[in-house]
Amino acid sequence: MKLHFSPSMRSITISSSNGFIDLMKIKVAARHISYRTLFHTILILAFLLPFVFILTAVVTLEGVNKCSSFGCLGRRLGPRFLGRVDNSGRLVGDFYKILNEVKSEEIPAGLTLPDSFEHLVSDMNNNHYDAKMFAFMLRGMIEKFEKEIRESKFAELMNKHFAASSIPKGIYCLSLRLTDEYSSNAHARKQLPSPELLPLLTDNSYHHFILSTDNILAASVVVTSTVQSSLRPGKIVFHVITDKKTYAGMHSWFALNSVSPAIVEVRSIHQFDWLTRENVPVLEAVENQNGIRDYYHGNHVAGANLSETTPRTFASKLMSRSPKYISLLNHLRIYIPELFPNLDKVVFLDDDIVVQRDLSPLWEIDLEGKVNGAVETCRGEDEWVMSKRFRNYFNFSHPLIANHLDPDECAWAYGMNVFDLRAWRNTNIRETYHSWLKENLKSNLTMWKLGTLPPALIAFRGHVHPIDPSWHMLGLGYQSKTNIEDVKKAAVIHYNGQSKPWLQIGFDHLRPFWTKYVNYSNDFVRSCHILES
Repeated sequence: MKLHFSPSMRSITISSSNGFIDLMKIKVAARHISYRTLFHTILILAFLLPFVFILTAVVTLEGVNKCSSFGCLGRRLGPRFLGRVDNSGRLVGDFYKILNEVKSEEIPAGLTLPDSFEHLVSDMNNNHYDAKMFAFMLRGMIEKFEKEIRESKFAELMNKHFAASSIPKGIYCLSLRLTDEYSSNAHARKQLPSPELLPLLTDNSYHHFILSTDNILAASVVVTSTVQSSLRPGKIVFHVITDKKTYAGMHSWFALNSVSPAIVEVRSIHQFDWLTRENVPVLEAVENQNGIRDYYHGNHVAGANLSETTPRTFASKLMSRSPKYISLLNHLRIYIPELFPNLDKVVFLDDDIVVQRDLSPLWEIDLEGKVNGAVETCRGEDEWVMSKRFRNYFNFSHPLIANHLDPDECAWAYGMNVFDLRAWRNTNIRETYHSWLKENLKSNLTMWKLGTLPPALIAFRGHVHPIDPSWHMLGLGYQSKTNIEDVKKAAVIHYNGQSKPWLQIGFDHLRPFWTKYVNYSNDFVRSCHILES
């Protein structure tokens, strides 16, 4: 008998050798499993089994215990079908319980904390600590490192404050050398401006700028950048006001470094007859009151609870305690109408600005009867710099502040301001400034901390006309992420903040906008080693 399987495996043919059964076909029932099917099944299993074992290992190692997707469900059930159960979830849960216990308990006295992760692993191996002791050590290490980082941050802020409040050696040298030059060189003492140009100092057809500073190098940058950026430099008159100790050096600089055709006059505070104790009573109190001097010159850490303040808040408080805020030069802007009685309209500039565009159009702005043309600082793309409202400057827990001011009122910028002096003289701005400054002194500086801007915000209320923000870009002295393209477009850039461009703590990528106007070939600049960084 012979068996013959058909190619489809669906029938079997039987033939006998003796001829009794010549041919017989037997059909295989459909329910029977064919060899081909069996072969394919074995082939598929051969491919799948390794993946099942790999998946089982992955699940076990990863400790997957929560999943919502269908694929992940398979990863969870696979190990169970193979007799392997994932216990990592239970272990994690137990560790969470230990961490919660340790969080509410005191760290054991005398516990020696490792200095690094490597030491921690070594201690665990050598001493066979249990999970709870490991959690205590982990918590202690984290708290220790957090404290050290926090202390380092406050120390950095203090060092930065001292650096910002000090006078760089090169700038101090420049002042001394120029002062000496004033006494020995007749050219350094020549009249500024020359006698024939004196009438232009009160000519309202010219563009008058006012700058108040004791920093000779900074003053030179402000004047030079303004003149070089002007389309009509011959129409510029600069009134530079300084203190008595800096006057000779400041005069020498501008006498020896002409910015013709622009006109520059240099005057000292003591040369203004109007600045008497009778006219400026508050400033004498600010400069002489011991409590006030201690606040600005004393120990800035003593009495401060650093554990309850943030580094950013502490930095803000340090900035508000800069000694410049009790300087007469800083308060001088509030007396401009009296100091320049013959001028109608002026632009006031801080000494930490750089002018990059012609400012002549500022005199064409219609202030609509207002006194102060300024950029508002409560709106803009830079949410840190351009988000200042009254709440940022005043203590609204003080009843006098809460009853008179609105915390949501928009603030504005000092540093580049267009002043209509004719309109100013018809107001009581100076008297309001004085009265609020006196109230703050009486309240032991609890109404506001930050220098001259807060009383000015009050005194100029209702007298401010907003001008386009492109005229005045702020924050280059404390915002390291300033957009460079925006800096290039701004008419005036302002390094307000501690990181002045003439200091080593200045931002390197923002300093070139200032240094391009420093004359590094000048003999005095070179001899004082003021080098371009």
